Amino acid sequence: MKKKILALFLAAAMTVGVLAGCSNSTSSSEADTTEAETTETESSETESTEAAAADDQLAAILEAGEIVVALEGNWAPWSYHDEDDNLVGFDADVARAIAEQLGVDVTFVEGDWDSLLAGLDAGRYDLVVNGVEYTEERGEKYDFTDPYAYIRTALIVRSDNEDITGFEDLDGKTTANSIASTYMDLAESYGAEVTGVDSLDETLELVLSGRVDATLNAEVSFYDYMDVHPEAELKVVALTEEASIVVIPTRKGDDSASLREAINEAIATISENGTLSEISIQYFGSDITQE
Repeated sequence: MKKKILALFLAAAMTVGVLAGCSNSTSSSEADTTEAETTETESSETESTEAAAADDQLAAILEAGEIVVALEGNWAPWSYHDEDDNLVGFDADVARAIAEQLGVDVTFVEGDWDSLLAGLDAGRYDLVVNGVEYTEERGEKYDFTDPYAYIRTALIVRSDNEDITGFEDLDGKTTANSIASTYMDLAESYGAEVTGVDSLDETLELVLSGRVDATLNAEVSFYDYMDVHPEAELKVVALTEEASIVVIPTRKGDDSASLREAINEAIATISENGTLSEISIQYFGSDITQE
């Protein structure tokens, strides 16, 4: 009888052990499943966040803590290198002020004018801050911020040139200007044959040497050049009647909308607190930020 009871007890104990084993296995499986689901959810959320950042240019910039800005770097006083090889100039400092308002660092990429907008198209940088004037043709391809400066275009010739006294006299003449610039377009619209160049210094050297008849450039840039080269035998013979607005182009599309809005807010802030005017006066000797 005792043997029978012992056998039954052992059988019951084995059954409990088996059930306990099943219970532990189930709990472990459920825990593994829950952990996997949590990991998958976190991964999905991370991917969604990254996708959202990729779809929103401002979000991506804020996440990276950096905004990449393209400019020429050899167009004084807009952007150039000082005697210590530091990148300075009106546009360089404006870009720094905007980045400060956004709370991010700024990284500059320097290039020839005709490569800047192409690089923006390709997504190699976020903005072009390079004295870009608004035109209807550019407006078809890019969106723009609010203006941050206003400039007039000067027609520049050698001091002894008496043949060119206005834009209409450019018909059949030769000029030098940056490729794909508004200055090149304007010169060609008056019938000039344009030679493409990379810098203002090179442009004016061609005029001084007589290899081209004239050039068109920002009035303020010419006067800055003359401050550095007062002996240069050059003169301004005409100015455009209306000032062009200087803006910052961005890629078209909803992904850049929040970035433009943030930059507009930054421009408004540095305009209201006087920073924008101070930068202009520092580099141009006058305030070109007011219409």
